[in-house]
Amino acid sequence: MIEPITGRYAHIALGGRAHRIYYEEAGEGIPLLCLHTAGSDGRQYRAVLNDPEILKNYRVVAFDMPWHGKSSPPALWQRDEPYRLSTDAYTTMVMSVAHELGLERPVVMGCSIGGRIVLHLALEHARELRALIGLQSAAYVERYYDASWMDHAEVHGGRAAGGLAYGLMSPLSPDEHRWETVWHYMQGGPGVFSGDLHFYQVEGDIRSRLDAIDTRQCPLYMLTGEYDYSASPRDTEAAAARIAGAKVTIMQGLGHFPMSENPAAFLGYLRPVLDEIRRR
Repeated sequence: MIEPITGRYAHIALGGRAHRIYYEEAGEGIPLLCLHTAGSDGRQYRAVLNDPEILKNYRVVAFDMPWHGKSSPPALWQRDEPYRLSTDAYTTMVMSVAHELGLERPVVMGCSIGGRIVLHLALEHARELRALIGLQSAAYVERYYDASWMDHAEVHGGRAAGGLAYGLMSPLSPDEHRWETVWHYMQGGPGVFSGDLHFYQVEGDIRSRLDAIDTRQCPLYMLTGEYDYSASPRDTEAAAARIAGAKVTIMQGLGHFPMSENPAAFLGYLRPVLDEIRRR
């Protein structure tokens, strides 16, 4: 069997610097732009990119952020400060990729750090988007470990990241998919995971701005796995309680990486959301 996914590279300027961004796409119709988690890449959305029901109505696009997956860092990266993801850089990246790929008023779906940036997009770019889907979306996450250990000379960063990812998944998810999720994490470049966590744990705190999100301009759906202790159901519900019109679903039997750790179960939750967006 040959999958319907097509992979390409796009040359896009971000922050005044040239980048070569890898992305995969499949399907036709409403643009659905998928944002991967910290330290991983677009392979997490392989099930969405292969789902015939979704591809009938949606053009699904998943890109690797710079420094992640098949997207390299910008030239002369070795001379600059260590990689640190910021809110401004992240929102600019998402909107620039959407523009360069010709995605008109896309639906944006992100998980973990992607679920956080979805909230920032709701504040700053609602009129340019059709809908937003936050997976494992929370306004803030308490630091329950020291992220600097993910880039330490005495620690194998890949194994540490893989171990952390494994613990965030549901024990009910199939081993095959859990371990593929772990493998993707073990392939990350040094300092990339901890650089993403700078946004997730520190700079991207949006608690003080939640009340300003207007879901009348852009619908917001928040789907969270019940086994996640990083962006927990309680965290998602607390954020949603301050956003008028936000729709929350707690996904039974799923953890922090629903789209990759248990694709079949996740698609059962995603398809009705996409159907509702399409009917609107």
